[in-house]
This record gives sequence, C-alpha cells and structure tokens, in this order.
Amino acid sequence: MTCLRRTAGLAAALAGTLLALLAPAAAQAAPAGCRTSATVPLDAEQARLQDARTAGFTKRSGLGELLGGFPSALCAARNARQAERVADTWGRTLWQAGVDRAQGRRPSGELPARDDRPLYWTRLAMTVQLARWQPRFDVDHAALRARFEDASRGLDDGFSAAPGVRRIFISGFDPFGLDAEARRANPSGSAVLQLHGQRITLADGSTAEVRAVVLPVRYGDFDKGIVERAFTPHLRPGRQSADLITSISQGYPGKFTLEEWAGRARSADPATDNVAALSGGTSQHPVDAPGLAPGPQFVRTTLPTDAMRAVQQPFPVLLNTFVTEIPAGATGPVFRPDGPTPGSRAVSGGGGGYLSNEVAYRSNRLRLSLAPDLPGGHLHTPVLNGLPADPDRLTAPEFEQNEAAIGDEVRAILSAARL
Repeated sequence: MTCLRRTAGLAAALAGTLLALLAPAAAQAAPAGCRTSATVPLDAEQARLQDARTAGFTKRSGLGELLGGFPSALCAARNARQAERVADTWGRTLWQAGVDRAQGRRPSGELPARDDRPLYWTRLAMTVQLARWQPRFDVDHAALRARFEDASRGLDDGFSAAPGVRRIFISGFDPFGLDAEARRANPSGSAVLQLHGQRITLADGSTAEVRAVVLPVRYGDFDKGIVERAFTPHLRPGRQSADLITSISQGYPGKFTLEEWAGRARSADPATDNVAALSGGTSQHPVDAPGLAPGPQFVRTTLPTDAMRAVQQPFPVLLNTFVTEIPAGATGPVFRPDGPTPGSRAVSGGGGGYLSNEVAYRSNRLRLSLAPDLPGGHLHTPVLNGLPADPDRLTAPEFEQNEAAIGDEVRAILSAARL
C-alpha cells in the first residue's frame, strides 16, 4: 500500500458500514469448511500473548467484538481479492476504534480511554487469527498481514479537504520492552491517538488538523519502508501535503526533548526490537539500515524549537544537541555535546541509535529530498511510569494521570508552533 486509499472523510462511513455488519458476523459460527491451524508458528511478539494479562487489554477495553468477529469475516472470503478487502477493512476499523476510544467517542470498558495498549494487543491477537486462517485458495499471509498492519496503524487515513486549515503529520510508536514488563504502554502512541483528526489552534491563531500513525518497534518493518510509506504522501505536493511533520517517541525520565540531530546509523545492540531482532550495529561498529537511500550522516531539525520550548509545564521541554560520531580520520566513537563535526560518521543522534532515532532520520531525509523548507524533526516524551506494584493490575491512578499529562503536553507543544 504505497498510497492513500481513502481520505478522512470516508473513515466514518467505512467504520459505520463495517460495524453494522459486525454484530451478526461476530455472533455466527465460522462458515462450514473454514479451516484454521493452531500449529502455525508465532513470532516473538505474538508469543507474548501467552501472558494471560494481555487478553485483558482487549476484553476490558471494548475492543473484544473486533477480535471476535475477525475470524468469521476471514472465513467468508472466497478468493484472494476478497481476503485483501477483509484485511484492509478490518484494519481500518480497528484503527478507527482505537482513535475513537482514545478520544472518548467509544465505550472504553474498565481501562482508561487514552490507553494505547488495547489497540496494540488487539492488533497483535488479530494477526495471530490471520496467520492461523487456512483458506481453500492460495493466499499470501505475509502480504495480508502487511495490509492489515498498515491499515490498523493509520497509514491510509489522510487529511480532510478543509480549506484554510494547516496540516500537521505525526507518528508515535507501539509499546516496547515487553519482556521485562508486559503491561508497558508507550506515551507517544497514546498521544498521537488522542490527536489524530483533531484540530488545534496554533500560536499564530491559525487552525491546524493533526493526522497520525503508530509505528511498530520492529527493524524489519523499517527495512521494508514503513516510514517512507507513512510520510511520503505528506511531503509531496498535493492535497495530502503537510505544513509540519514530527516523529514522536518515548525518551527520558521527567522531561521532553526536541532532538537537534538525527543520525543515519543503527548502533543499539544488544538492545532488541519487539520480535527480538538486533540492529546489527553497535557504538563501536555502527551500520546503515538495509536499503536505506543515500543521505547525509546527520540531519538537523527544522522544527520551531524556540517556540515549542515555551511550553514548560508539567514537564520541561529541552533542546538536545548531543550526538555520537566517529570523527573524520578516526576509528572510535566520540561524544559531542554540540552536534557533529564535518566529515564524521554517525554513531547515534540525540535519540540514540535505536528506532526512535531512525524514524527521525528516515522521515527528515525524505523531507530534505521532497520538501526541504518544511518544519520537521523529532520529539521525545518523558518515560511513562506509575504502573501498579501488583503485577495482575493493568492500570492505576498515577499511571493514568501521567499518561494524560504527557498527551496534553504533546498537544501544547504542537500548538506552540507558528507556521
């Protein structure tokens, strides 16, 4: 899916049509002759669903009807083309359900409305259902999953055609670090779900519409161009072009940081992604991502950082100028507090050498190529803490208050921009 297949104006109609069909689909048994296989191997991310607590994020959030209805919808497909439509439609509907829930338009169940975890775990469970489906016609399960994932992450949900409204395009991330704590959320994902489709008033008094995607924490998806698929339509001239872009991810405890520099390299090993994959690069031996298009070693932000740093409550907002590089003629990494030196090799940007840095580099490398004058960069949120000590409890007042405060401040930081 390399282009937008619908606009935001179609979103409500599409979701409404599917939800009208959902109740009977969910209630009926799978069609006769529909086959599934419980022996299909799961990847490391899907295998975490064996933790019984993860089912609670779907059951206690009001998203259970989607998980319940998806197998019957798959089994109703009679050929590969129909299977593609099912993957697209149910992916879009899951995305819209996650957005509606985050913005209080859908019953939230027992979990807080702003919580990004229900969308993550429900999506993951639906990918298992898709993998186990064994139709009587040939189907490319990997391609179907890619379609479903893109749609359920907002990649084909575009700006409206409202005249005189500015456009801001943002990205967040799935939860990660789940082997250590399966209940973790990602405040960047929560924040962008709250903002998707919303209109905000900017510091200059103009109105801006915000559109968003939530990206996976998987090197393989980045290798296959998910960042480029997400950002390219909003960097090319046309009705989907943005006036400002920024990627967002979880960063440091107790503060927001606007990253001055994004580095080209991966260097995060031994840290793994959500499918337990390594980047292949370390601080001593950084590597470029497979297939990454040519570009500079470092890309500098063009966000209005001075205006955005006017927001200082409840968390301070700082400009991070740190990078690590291998200087020209040297062989080892050097930390630079004031940015890179000429001719150096990138080791890490302000966001490190992990996927948060890489989304900033990829999106802003594209910006340099397609819209060099556009404001763009990366924002790190504070670490989201406050999970209850009892491992069987999924939420707590402190966690919910911190998640809400971070999301509200992301909105304020974007609103501080003058375009």
